Amino acid sequence: MTLTGSGSAYDPPAGAAPRRPAAPSPAGEHGPPRRLDRRVALVTGASSGIGAATARRFAMDGWQLLLTGRDRHRLERTASGTSAVVLPADLAAPDGPRLLAQSALHRTGRVDVLVAGAGIGWAGPFAAMPHTDIDRVLTLDLNATLHLVREVLPSMIAAGQGRVVLIGSIAGCVGVREEAVYSAAKAALAAFSEALRQELRGTGVGVTLVVPGPVDTAFFARRGKPYDRSHPRKVSPGRVAGAVWDAVREDRDQVYVPAWLALPDRLRALAPGVFRRLLNRFG
Repeated sequence: MTLTGSGSAYDPPAGAAPRRPAAPSPAGEHGPPRRLDRRVALVTGASSGIGAATARRFAMDGWQLLLTGRDRHRLERTASGTSAVVLPADLAAPDGPRLLAQSALHRTGRVDVLVAGAGIGWAGPFAAMPHTDIDRVLTLDLNATLHLVREVLPSMIAAGQGRVVLIGSIAGCVGVREEAVYSAAKAALAAFSEALRQELRGTGVGVTLVVPGPVDTAFFARRGKPYDRSHPRKVSPGRVAGAVWDAVREDRDQVYVPAWLALPDRLRALAPGVFRRLLNRFG
């Protein structure tokens, strides 16, 4: 394995040709030996919800899957019936993204698609939000995602192909009351996706931002407050997974789930006064 001062598990030293990591696999890693004859997708948050549904959708088309999350037993349930490799990891840990990328590249030699779906929420007035929860949401929803992309991206650039899929949220487009920090993290992901897409022009590597509305998962229970709005209605994790799959297959830069959620985002740009009045009433 080649390391630089940045700590990346893939960066070659200046003047050297990129090469695959050759370090032994981390302790406790299990699964089939490295395979280079199948496309590889690394899916975070794969123990449940959108991540698990996305993993199953890619498995249907014969992809080699690398599934990560904190709960090994849930990951193994997602992997059941497939050839997926389970790589439990805590992305919020200081070295979590680097160690995961190192393990993933060691196991398969490449990552063709990274689906960054891990995330948490918190609901309530911002003035009452504990400082520790501010840090938790930003660490997992934003910082860990950026660090993981940073670790995986050089191998994609070296291969001249690949796609980074970021799971955003309509909350990052319009802002949602009592979800200020979550909205901020998802808005930052949206800006990051656009900036990174411009940087990667001509490299063969694409960036997709998937923007779902509320999704029918355990996300709301885990954040401590149920979803109590009548609109927009919750969509299934499978519907979001299908949008991820279509975006990768069609090289799409941004998709909304459902598609009509693009309208509020466009209204904000075209008629900000009208947008704000509607947001004050319904947001």
